[in-house]
Amino acid sequence: MPPRLKSVTTAVQQTLPEAKPAVVAAPKAPKAAKAPAAPKPTAAPKAPKAVAVAPVAAAPVETPAAPAKKTVATERTVRPLGNGVDRIAIVGGLRTPFSRSWSDLNDVDPVELSTQVARELLFRLEIKPQDVDQVIWGTVISVVRSPNVAREVAMNLGMYNCSGFSVSRACASGFQAIASGAQQIWSGECDVVLAGGVDVTSHAPVTYKKKVVDQLQKLQKAKGMDLLKEVSQLNPVDFFPTPPSISERYTGKTMGEHAEEMAQNFAISRRSQEELAIASHKKAAAAVQSGKLAGEIITVQTPTGPVSTDNLIRTDMDAGKLAKLKPVFDKRNGTITAATSSALTDGAGCVLLMRESRAKELGYTPLGFVRSWAFAGQDPRENMLLGNVYSTPLALDRAGLWLGDIDLLEIHEAFAAQVLSNIKMFNDKAFFRDKLNREKVLGEVDFAKLNTRGGSLAFGHPFAATGIRIATTMLNALKQDDKQFGLGTICAAGGMGTAMVFERN
Repeated sequence: MPPRLKSVTTAVQQTLPEAKPAVVAAPKAPKAAKAPAAPKPTAAPKAPKAVAVAPVAAAPVETPAAPAKKTVATERTVRPLGNGVDRIAIVGGLRTPFSRSWSDLNDVDPVELSTQVARELLFRLEIKPQDVDQVIWGTVISVVRSPNVAREVAMNLGMYNCSGFSVSRACASGFQAIASGAQQIWSGECDVVLAGGVDVTSHAPVTYKKKVVDQLQKLQKAKGMDLLKEVSQLNPVDFFPTPPSISERYTGKTMGEHAEEMAQNFAISRRSQEELAIASHKKAAAAVQSGKLAGEIITVQTPTGPVSTDNLIRTDMDAGKLAKLKPVFDKRNGTITAATSSALTDGAGCVLLMRESRAKELGYTPLGFVRSWAFAGQDPRENMLLGNVYSTPLALDRAGLWLGDIDLLEIHEAFAAQVLSNIKMFNDKAFFRDKLNREKVLGEVDFAKLNTRGGSLAFGHPFAATGIRIATTMLNALKQDDKQFGLGTICAAGGMGTAMVFERN
């Protein structure tokens, strides 16, 4: 295995030899263009015809070598992210308890939940609101009355000079908020960014048929007999609301149905899925009982009282009982049950990002740093939840690392079948060659490094907040376990995936 890159700077230096020829060639191009323009004899046009044909014909002959170069390039010559000067420090991170939807956090709306966790983080870090340059927040479920949650949070905290903007990239929205914050810092636009994510499925908007909406619009303008006429055209049945749907618009299938297809395509057994679910809950419960998660979960104030603990983790999962559960998405031949699927969840979280030099100026010791990330897409009609294997190789390339260099790995557990399918493809040479145009696979996953504090099957999955949870827990775990590199990866709706590499020092 090639030697591990010592830093992002090392990775940049490795790409420079290839960059220099392009830089040198650019200035020469204008001189070559002027030479044919100066002479005007008729002989000049004939020469290009004879000369131009040969190079143009020869170029396609040489191009077959390009794919081989591309494969080699993706191994280690991808230019790392960043400006080569400052790293992106995560100074701190917090989250709310994650609660099953329509339970403990049912009465707290997304903006209020986000505000509480953001206020607590700024309070604990003792940072002045005026030192925060931007607020970025991820959301998946639309907040109808407050579509720009980031700005609402900024105003609630009295940070009126922070414009604030919200992002949405399905389940990868939390990582997108972090990536967007890092980009703003590297561009020189900001020094300090508050990045977070929230989803409260309990507050998902309920819609009505378009016919009802149109009719109600007409009622607002109608008067007298016209009003009675419009009312008479309303059918009481039409007033039944359209329930929220989690199906994919492009494929027409739910995420669970796609996961079920993957379980069948990759021969993922029901027993292996249940073993992964049991392990996730056991590790999450152990992390809670040992106090390893205590520093990252706040107490949320609700109308019915304070909430301070996750309520989805089970300490007594019985394999025998799991085996008796009925399949959810394929009643006849399916293997996925409620126990091997992440639950609909309410929750929020945030991290404070800083330019490394700014963190030093303000006297902060960072939890760690964002070393790299990658977002990827695939055809969602074929094994839609393989975004982990599509995004992870590129994130590792940009970090200058191999999978073996990673000390702690978290693969988001949307479904146990999805996790096991991706792990299988991590080491599949045919898949890497045919789908990713790569000769080198990621390799086998060391399960001792996988989801060491539990995963989304145990904690739940409040879509846009999951990336924040992974980042915060990962950096705390690296410190607690005295490790250096961590990688988190999330599959997302629409055939997307994301991976992010963290480093402690």
